[in-house]
Amino acid sequence: MKQGHLSNNRDPLHRFSDRVQYYVRYRPRYPKDIVILLQREYNLTHQSIVADVGAGTGFMAELFLEMGCTVLAIEPNDEMRSVMEDHLKQYPTFKSVNATAEHTCLPDESVDFITCAQSFHWFDQEKAKKEFYRILKPGGVVVISWNTRRTDRPFLKDYEDLLLEFSIDYQQVDHRKVTDKEVEEFFFPASCKKVVFPNRQELDFEGLKGRLLSSSYVPSENHPHFMKMLERLKEIFDHHQQDGQVSILYDCVVYHGQFK
Repeated sequence: MKQGHLSNNRDPLHRFSDRVQYYVRYRPRYPKDIVILLQREYNLTHQSIVADVGAGTGFMAELFLEMGCTVLAIEPNDEMRSVMEDHLKQYPTFKSVNATAEHTCLPDESVDFITCAQSFHWFDQEKAKKEFYRILKPGGVVVISWNTRRTDRPFLKDYEDLLLEFSIDYQQVDHRKVTDKEVEEFFFPASCKKVVFPNRQELDFEGLKGRLLSSSYVPSENHPHFMKMLERLKEIFDHHQQDGQVSILYDCVVYHGQFK
């Protein structure tokens, strides 16, 4: 089993630390279709216990908290976990856990669902698989999802080209390198299904800039190419905007199945 696709020395536990303020404001949320799917397929209820692994700033966790589930949000990055704790403290069934996918610190057979939103590609998959099997109850379900940015329209293609031109390690860490086969191997000997939900963001230029800077693989403010990158972004925005906004379209890809 592969260890994900991080092939450089940048520490995945800390690479988002200087991006948190952009991440929480400008990253897309997840469609409520995910919750509806799990209710229909696996009897998700307000009594379900969910471990959200690699919870980040809590976008996926909040979907389950809103319906009353107990959510154990596993996040090793201090800055992201702090933002998540502040954002989700209003929910009485929320618990923040400083841990990793490979060592969640949760008891054996303690959770009904495990969700991994925009995080699976950072895991040591062999170790995470053993850990997931340990903490899931019999019949427990794993859900792996990404908001996958589309590139099939002129603006989206130009934005992709900008990333390819200016990014530090985009092609190495892009989650789209994770194949169906790799996810199926993670579930084996269990099986999984795949569903895709549409998702989108409508952004003005400041929003588009924030979305760009939320990505760990683009230059930060002290990089010599930072200003050139923003100038190119403004050119792309001005060329494609309509009424001061552009649309980023996503396929929200969701793999799901009973893991145990």
